[in-house]
Amino acid sequence: MASATIIADRDFVIDRVSPRVFGSFIEHLGRAVYGGIYEPGHPTADRNGFRQDVLALIRELGVTVVRYPGGNFVSGYRWEDGIGPSEKRPARRELAWMSTETNEFGTDEFVDWCRLAQLEPMLAVNLGTRGPAEAGDMYEYCNHPAGTALSDLRIANGHRDPHNVRLWCLGNEMDGSWQMGAKTAQEYGRSALESAKLMYYPDMNRSGTDLFKPEFIVCGSSGRGMPTFGTWDEQVLEQCFDKVDYLSVHSYTSPRNADPLSYLAFGDTTMGPLIREVTAICDAVAAKRKSSKRVHLSYDEWNVWRGDEAKPFAAWTKAPKMLEDVYTLADALCVGGMLITLMNHCDRVKVACLAQLVNVIAPIMTRNGGPAWRQTIFHPFAAASRLGRGTVLRQVANGPTVKSGSNDINLLSSCLVRQDNGDVTLFAVNRDLEKPLSVDIDLRGFPKLRLANWSVMDGDLAEKNTEAQPDRVKPRSHKAAAGETQSSPVTVTLPKASWNVLEFAV
Repeated sequence: MASATIIADRDFVIDRVSPRVFGSFIEHLGRAVYGGIYEPGHPTADRNGFRQDVLALIRELGVTVVRYPGGNFVSGYRWEDGIGPSEKRPARRELAWMSTETNEFGTDEFVDWCRLAQLEPMLAVNLGTRGPAEAGDMYEYCNHPAGTALSDLRIANGHRDPHNVRLWCLGNEMDGSWQMGAKTAQEYGRSALESAKLMYYPDMNRSGTDLFKPEFIVCGSSGRGMPTFGTWDEQVLEQCFDKVDYLSVHSYTSPRNADPLSYLAFGDTTMGPLIREVTAICDAVAAKRKSSKRVHLSYDEWNVWRGDEAKPFAAWTKAPKMLEDVYTLADALCVGGMLITLMNHCDRVKVACLAQLVNVIAPIMTRNGGPAWRQTIFHPFAAASRLGRGTVLRQVANGPTVKSGSNDINLLSSCLVRQDNGDVTLFAVNRDLEKPLSVDIDLRGFPKLRLANWSVMDGDLAEKNTEAQPDRVKPRSHKAAAGETQSSPVTVTLPKASWNVLEFAV
């Protein structure tokens, strides 16, 4: 059996994990909205058409913030189509995903749904086919108290109080040739700057003081493989650095793209380097300006995108079935590794959104008129959101590595989070597909430890959850979960090919 060591000191930390790292994403794509979070007439739907069975799972998942309405969809979206009496809203061709958008669910419904789900709304504005003026109008409709045409329109539409949306995405993937209204870095940077200026003025604040400040996310390059990567991010930031708070980062992976071991290591080999590279660009722009300001990262699209769907969908229909990947245990281990990477970079990644939330490459699946159930990737996210709300320790981890392609793959991926009550959670993936891994955990500066709980996901890597068998793949309690109190280091044996959550009471 191979062995590894983890050493961490209670006083050596990376940073506190922002709750917004456990965000997700809802786009008008496939059945994410219609048949996902919203389905009037469903047995569990409330008077607003919101599915309560889905809401219960979202609360269990622990999502904190949701990005809406896109995604590629937003670059052709007219936000005004989605407000007012639903029977008067226009149906339009939706060009990003070749569907018909009825607009019966729009901005007000989304904010109402967020309040019901007890999570934070994160709105995107269209900087593709529209621009700063429309972005300013949408902000005024949502956030201005009263006394202007658009704020009074919101009130007339049944929302007396402002929505007070803080997080705003300034467009989406604007360097992508697939994007409606795609732009050069210079074109987009100027549009983002002017949008931020029009959306926020301190003297618009209801109290006359700067108590409510929105936070702006500017589009980084759409992906590390883009020819614009790096130069785009720098050129955009050079234009709007003073007005924005975050730079967006997107990446997906698929088991089709790599051998099994490299696939499980995507968080280490791709996400981690990408975060460090984009962070360096942000800091280089700050250095040029001699600024102490730090632009952080919003990793607002990430997930496994299997690409299993082979059947063509019916174009120009409402909410066609699209991108409904069914996830395996292997996918859950990959997602667990990606969550570990995000938490280990919590000093610069302050927002992150699992894309997407329901039905479309999602942790939750539904059947129209029927049940909702958890996919395999639901479980590592729920565990990280529940137990990752604390301070990440700066660990030194040493373990076996295996050559895979051009990468040296660490068989152990791990993150240590100190809770506010002093307890410590270890999140760990054993990537060894054949053997268990012995791990010595040396937590220095902590009192004696008790292994209070240990949950593990392992078994047949091809297993999936389905409507008929919704709990086939889920965490199980490890037999060593009720360990005796002992001094550090503690030795545990992680099962082969497994996701592990070990909770130490101190």
